[in-house]
Amino acid sequence: MAKVEKEIKEKDTKQEKKKDTKQDENVDTKQEKKKDTKQEKKKDTKRDENVDTKRDENVDTKQDENVDTKELKKKDKQDGKVDTKGQKKKDATKEVKKDISKPKDELPDIKYIVRIADTDLDGKRSVQYALTGIKGVGRRIAKVISAESNIDPTTTLGYLYDADIDKLKASVDSIISIVPYWMVNKQNDFMTGDDKHAIGTDIILSTNEDINVMKKMRSYKGLRHERGLRVRGQRTRSTGRKGRTVGVTRATLSAAKAAEKKEGEKKEGEKKEGEKKEEKKVSGK
Repeated sequence: MAKVEKEIKEKDTKQEKKKDTKQDENVDTKQEKKKDTKQEKKKDTKRDENVDTKRDENVDTKQDENVDTKELKKKDKQDGKVDTKGQKKKDATKEVKKDISKPKDELPDIKYIVRIADTDLDGKRSVQYALTGIKGVGRRIAKVISAESNIDPTTTLGYLYDADIDKLKASVDSIISIVPYWMVNKQNDFMTGDDKHAIGTDIILSTNEDINVMKKMRSYKGLRHERGLRVRGQRTRSTGRKGRTVGVTRATLSAAKAAEKKEGEKKEGEKKEGEKKEEKKVSGK
């Protein structure tokens, strides 16, 4: 029994000790929380005070600035240096207009039509492609001409100076001396045996002369030209049918039938008239 009582007493003492420790812990936590809340309140108050001081300082500085500007304006008005809002706007617009009026690149006025080798060229195109407007000048020859006259082929033709255009004209007139023989459009001329390069209307005249020579020679090509047929060995059975060689149509067939009918009617009429005349002769006898 004594042992049981001792064990019960020991349990009771342990429970009392646990309760005391829990109470002490609760007290400590409460005190810490109170301290934390006090510190936070102090921080908040300090922040509010700082914000208020900054606001007051800003307000004071703005007021001081306004006062200073008013005083300066009064002084300027007295001296006659102040400009009104309208005057400021006018000055700003004048400055903008001045900036716009100044061109970035000072170029001559564009020439919309440039005449080279008796042909009107488009001045809005580049030199290389504008020169191709001349008959007998392709892109390759145009590039060679621009390089010979020391002009950039990508520049627009209308912005060139008169001296540069004169250089182009001179180089176009002397293409034979610039271009190699294999780029010439009339090699080994029939009459002279020289290499020539025809440009513009000279091309049409030279081709007509060559055709006339072939016709006089009575060559195969000349005869084909004379008859208006294909010259370069093309088919003529299904394509190139012109004039009398056009295929049979319904209109032509109907016209042929009508002509045959008219001829038959005429023959019948002539026969009837002959029979009547013979009858008259027999009755008169």
